[in-house]
Amino acid sequence: MTVLILTSEEDVTADMVVLRLNEAGVPVVRLDPADLPSRVALSAEYVQGVSHGHLSVAGRLVSMSGLRSVWVRRPGAPAARAAQPSAWLTEEASQALYGMLRCTDAHWMNHPDAARRARHKPWQLRLAQRSGLPVPATLITTFPQAAREFSERFPDLVVKPVSGTHPQEPPRAVPTSRVAPDTDFSAVAFGPTLLQRRVPKRADIRLTAVGDRLFAARKAVEPDADPDDVDVRFAPSLSPWAPVAVRPPVATAVHTYLREAGLAYGAFDFAEDTEGVWWFLECNQSGQFGFVEMDTDQPIARAIAQWLASPPGEPRRPAGETGPAR
Repeated sequence: MTVLILTSEEDVTADMVVLRLNEAGVPVVRLDPADLPSRVALSAEYVQGVSHGHLSVAGRLVSMSGLRSVWVRRPGAPAARAAQPSAWLTEEASQALYGMLRCTDAHWMNHPDAARRARHKPWQLRLAQRSGLPVPATLITTFPQAAREFSERFPDLVVKPVSGTHPQEPPRAVPTSRVAPDTDFSAVAFGPTLLQRRVPKRADIRLTAVGDRLFAARKAVEPDADPDDVDVRFAPSLSPWAPVAVRPPVATAVHTYLREAGLAYGAFDFAEDTEGVWWFLECNQSGQFGFVEMDTDQPIARAIAQWLASPPGEPRRPAGETGPAR
């Protein structure tokens, strides 16, 4: 049976998993929904109580009944590269492709419905609280007065986007930034603003969850780091990511979060404070892991490949592994 990967052609992170699947002799097909209907074709038939469907990718025919799993990695918008793209064609192609895939018995990493819900930052924060993960004091508001009052209660704040990446082409990451003490919050009225208590951190934590397996990595903050460099993605640092053990209470809370979210994969970001507490910042349901694997040698790509390759009927979540893995 075949593993189907939905992602862009330039996704080098997916390349790492494809390599592992090829090494294991597991059939794998990779396609970008953006290539519908030119380079990717589909067909499904529903007649007399029986349904049949298949995809054609680069001349290769894949039966819907022959799919063992679907990895929704970072797919483009359906039909985005069509000869005459339109919002209507995108919606038609999306309904056809994902509707057909939902009819299969394939297992998802992650199911589109769960993934869509998991992208909402307010929902993430509340689920993290309910799961037992420490969450920094946070306010999402369009009321300037609420922002001013929050800043009085928590004078050391950062501001970050509610939705994440700015939707330009190519997408642009918007850095988390420190809020100046004399900030005028009147502009809050023009759009939802997320303010959060800054965690005085000694390290950043990236915890990658694959089924029940947890791979945590730690990146220490430089001793002379500028306190305004709060976003690890943009802060200058020579420290590599290093494997770190996951304490049992954190592991239990992360597993609860994944179970309640319906996710088989999640990339969790934490800030480790001076007392060693891991503060939840976010969980990206399709987050990168390649940079962590390159620094730590943790077999994340292999774990994803094993999860995707598990035969139907077998447990989809490999035996737990909550410490650093090499």
